[in-house]
Amino acid sequence: MDKKQVIKHLEQIATYLELKGENTFKISAYRKAAQALERDDRSLSEITDFGELQGIGKGTKSVIEELIKNGETKTLNQLMEDVPKGLVPLLKVQGLGGRKLAKLYHELGVVDEATLRKACESGQVEALSGFGKKSVEKILKAIDEVGTRPERLPLPSVLPVNEIIQQSLQQIEAIEQYAIAGSLRRLKEDVKDLDYIISTDRPDEVAEQLTQLPIVKEVVSKGTTKVTVVVSGEWDLSVDFRLVEPTAFITTLHHFTGSKDHNVEMRRLAKQRGYKISEYGVEDIETGQLHTFETEVEYFQFLGVPYISPELRETGEEVSLEKQPNLVELADIQGDLHMHTTWSDGAQSIEEMVTKAISYGYRYMAITDHSKYLQVANGLNEERLRKQREVIQTLNEKYPEITIFSGVEMDILPNGELDFSDEFLQEMDFVIASIHSNFNQSKDMIMHRLKQALFNPNVDMIAHPTGRLIGRRQGYPIDYEEFIDLAIETGTIIELNANPNRLDLAWQWLQVAKEKGAKVAINTDAHNYQMLSDMKTGVQAAKKGWLEKEDVVNTWSVDDLQRFLMRKR
Repeated sequence: MDKKQVIKHLEQIATYLELKGENTFKISAYRKAAQALERDDRSLSEITDFGELQGIGKGTKSVIEELIKNGETKTLNQLMEDVPKGLVPLLKVQGLGGRKLAKLYHELGVVDEATLRKACESGQVEALSGFGKKSVEKILKAIDEVGTRPERLPLPSVLPVNEIIQQSLQQIEAIEQYAIAGSLRRLKEDVKDLDYIISTDRPDEVAEQLTQLPIVKEVVSKGTTKVTVVVSGEWDLSVDFRLVEPTAFITTLHHFTGSKDHNVEMRRLAKQRGYKISEYGVEDIETGQLHTFETEVEYFQFLGVPYISPELRETGEEVSLEKQPNLVELADIQGDLHMHTTWSDGAQSIEEMVTKAISYGYRYMAITDHSKYLQVANGLNEERLRKQREVIQTLNEKYPEITIFSGVEMDILPNGELDFSDEFLQEMDFVIASIHSNFNQSKDMIMHRLKQALFNPNVDMIAHPTGRLIGRRQGYPIDYEEFIDLAIETGTIIELNANPNRLDLAWQWLQVAKEKGAKVAINTDAHNYQMLSDMKTGVQAAKKGWLEKEDVVNTWSVDDLQRFLMRKR
């Protein structure tokens, strides 16, 4: 249990109370309690008495303590019974907050999507005070969008499902090996379905157990070579499990990893060498001998091709390369240069993030809480950042095995100004500049804002350069080529934000950045412990962008990194 989870729970209670039509004072009490926790710089474990925080009363204190002790509260459980279950998903409909939805529920009897649509189409919603013709049009459009499953699902919605499935496969004793294949293994940003390759000598037993997995919603087909199911997640998702003999595991995995273009090129190359490729192995055309392999490295070597990382298997051109790039690996990462703590909108204290970073084997890290402009994230002003720097200095002495940089994620304001003066920025060890507002500005204005940061000698890195959220937001318009060129010219690091919702800069432009000679940092932008593990996905994205170890600044030693940072200052 961390502070963010408690805050979310309190906000949920407030929302349910709003939907139920409770009085505003009661609703406000829970929102004030959530805000009080958000403002406090301490982590959950460091707060000894919640009642001492201004904004937390006797009732909300009791709820917080119950949640921490039991992992749930009677208050929210009861509210979830009282409020119609179909009402809550409607909060996702753009233009419908808790207050408006409560009005529709109590005055028009709206309890789910069907009754909302009927109330809109019948003219009842338009006749309500606070709504109008345009509001109704927006609601109907939003209902259509919310209820429509995209043909291909965004990566962030699929990764948790993959995690659950892999944990389940780990528990099936009759499985010898398993691996994800398809577009997810290649880290495509959208996925149509999931493919798993499973090696086993007991296919009947495994097939039966696959159909019984808790996440399975529907069994489409079950056989000894293939099981197809539909699983539950943010969206329903089709999953194919291909059951093969252990000797065929590697060639089947390669075949179903794809891409189609990669496989075409591999078959062409094999044919030139007198072989025929299938998922069962590599057959010598002349003798009929079937060759199988223990690893994909052996498979590629047999065909005279250097090992090609799954992330690169897209266009087929990668097959013709005489030498493959020495791609960055997770083991190369020496530190994480973008993370948040309870001082702004993170869930853990600075020391908790430090000890977790040490457990990852990192040699350095940067604490980069939000700046004062981002009030919604409890951004820090100059005074609080100086106090934080003192805490970090103490922790550097306490934990000599890691270097902790005192940093900040500073907003680039809508007019292009930076959130802090040059004089103050010179006090910081590591300065990130980011855009968090006014995404609808023109490309010229966005580039003006980025240039103000790039040409500032105190700005070390531009974070999540386009502001995109995969499958949800395209981000603001930028001139990619110019941005990369200016980053190189000014010696500014470009971030690859490893959060699976972002993966920003996108892999296609990471390739361009590498070709031009830009330097990149792979950072998690972690707001809690769990998000530090996103580094694995970030490194995969870096591989897809053909990045090598020397391209990534947080694979360097702390001395080399500091020397690089001093070049700009």
